[in-house]
Amino acid sequence: MKSIITKLKLNNKHKTLMATHAGYSRWCYNWGLSLWNATYIDGYKPNVRKLREVFTNHTKPLYPWMKNLSSRVYQYAFPSEWFANI
Repeated sequence: MKSIITKLKLNNKHKTLMATHAGYSRWCYNWGLSLWNATYIDGYKPNVRKLREVFTNHTKPLYPWMKNLSSRVYQYAFPSEWFANI
């Protein structure tokens, strides 16, 4: 097996952008996990499709700073495999 190590040479703008997207992804995951747990505790059976729908239609409009970031970040923050064993 062979591995290749790659080092990114980022300027300050790229570093800030990557850190912002990483924080956004973490925020989305934590939001989704808390909603998932609250829904499960209330006796409902949550699913990822509904979670994404609630986020897109109800939560995202409340936070205007999210419009400046990529929509793929929150799409990848709610993969079905992560919530399968909860």
